[in-house]
Amino acid sequence: MKLGRLNHIGVATPSIADSIVFYRDVMGATKVHDPFDLPDQGVKVCFVDTPGSDGALNGTQIELIEPLPGNAPIAAFLEKNPAGGQHHVCYEVPDIHAAKAEFEAMGKRVLGEPRIGAHGTLIFFVHPKDMQGVLTEIMEVPQGH
Repeated sequence: MKLGRLNHIGVATPSIADSIVFYRDVMGATKVHDPFDLPDQGVKVCFVDTPGSDGALNGTQIELIEPLPGNAPIAAFLEKNPAGGQHHVCYEVPDIHAAKAEFEAMGKRVLGEPRIGAHGTLIFFVHPKDMQGVLTEIMEVPQGH
């Protein structure tokens, strides 16, 4: 397996509305997608596009993540980091099931089975203790990319 494109950086936030203002007014974001609930994962999500090397909005995205009521993992993260902060990084792979098998063959702890993520494609997470301290999301490349 080869390292795929860095699709997004997940940033936990106590308020997506406040984070949108920050990315727009402080960081100069010009493309902020509409927030939406992802009830299966217990979060509200909002993607912020960053420019690619050619200036087009095709760079790595920022995924703002706000916990929905009852989401213990993100709520616990925010208890330790009240202002929010980097939660995970997400890399693309062409075949999610092959990637999962390879990580498991290397002894890496995959957290659950592949499931549909915020981009509408299959994802899974790898435990940060097996990834040099970084919670890592692996995402199947969206169709048409």
